[in-house]
Amino acid sequence: MKILVLQHAAAEHPGVFREFLSQDGHQYDAIELDAGEPLRPLEGYDALWVLGGPMDTWQEEQFPWLAAEKALIRDAVAERGIPYLGLCLGHQLLAEALGGTVGPAERPEIGVMDVGLTETGAEGVLFDGLPDSFPCLQWHSAEVTQMPAGARCLATSPACAVQAMIWQTRAASVQFHLEVEADTVRNWTRIPAYATALETALGAGGDALLEQAVSRHLAAFNEMAERFYINWLQMTARR
Repeated sequence: MKILVLQHAAAEHPGVFREFLSQDGHQYDAIELDAGEPLRPLEGYDALWVLGGPMDTWQEEQFPWLAAEKALIRDAVAERGIPYLGLCLGHQLLAEALGGTVGPAERPEIGVMDVGLTETGAEGVLFDGLPDSFPCLQWHSAEVTQMPAGARCLATSPACAVQAMIWQTRAASVQFHLEVEADTVRNWTRIPAYATALETALGAGGDALLEQAVSRHLAAFNEMAERFYINWLQMTARR
């Protein structure tokens, strides 16, 4: 499989998924849009992954490439049927590209927090083998406020109704972070918007507290990520 990966910050890469892809012999090309790298044609790619970032979906004046990115996502998913995986911002961009809406979160989620599977999520392929409720890394101040037509909610939390969704049978996305590695928190706190949001949520020294919390859960996070990755591959094979 050859995957096109869209990044929005150098530090926000595929993380632990890089290890899984390498072990399985899959290849990926990463395009860093915030650095001015141009989008590539979809021809020759078997899947599209869109990762997180500090910008919001509605900031097209500040980040003009967002409009072209949404158009590419819409073309890949709705027109070409290319399998899709979105994380955090990639989750929100999928929703908006397909006609849903995204807005500021009433209660931003930053920290290690629980999400719960919906009945649809518990019965589906994507979260097969995962518990009905599990902790994960959250770091977002925006959320999907309305899913696009044809989407189903797979996971939820008290502060964010749409924590994961699937559109038809080929596009999946999650609001939380599965790609976590040992240095993720340290690297992301170097992004000014993330550092500000973290301090607002957790106060001074919040970065150390979050890094400790992630460290305690890291083995479980990585096991969950690998299972999710395997499930996503199986889902794309069934499409």
